[in-house]
Amino acid sequence: MRGGKSRAAASSKDDTKVAGKRKAADNQVKRAKRGKAGKDPNKPKRPPSAFFVFMEEFRKEFQEKHPENKKVSVVSKACGDKWKSMSEADKAPYVAKAAKRKAEYEKIIASYNKKQSEGSSGNASPAEEVVEEGSKSEVDDEEDGNGEEEEDEE
Repeated sequence: MRGGKSRAAASSKDDTKVAGKRKAADNQVKRAKRGKAGKDPNKPKRPPSAFFVFMEEFRKEFQEKHPENKKVSVVSKACGDKWKSMSEADKAPYVAKAAKRKAEYEKIIASYNKKQSEGSSGNASPAEEVVEEGSKSEVDDEEDGNGEEEEDEE
């Protein structure tokens, strides 16, 4: 037999495929038992880079000029092209805003880390500590119904 496979060889390959699937399933069960450390929803988000600060403003301008455009990819491509064509002097205001946001973030994350280190010595979880302190989340502030929106000082 030229190039043919015996039935025994074919069935052993099928067995290894099934065994491989079993191993994958066992690994998933092991991961679930160990438990992955979840993200803390109270952790402050990282600040945007200068490009993303620029992109916030550019999106508004682009939507005003091209209201018929609904594709994110077109807006992103136009924004990237404009950013590449800008000089360092043109980018400077966005770099400054990004640096300001980063400085604010560093202060917030330092206080967050301090609370985390204090909270880890106690028995309460971070979520329980927030409830005990009586602080409100940003979502609660927006739902107060007073009609005012907070804006970042720039």
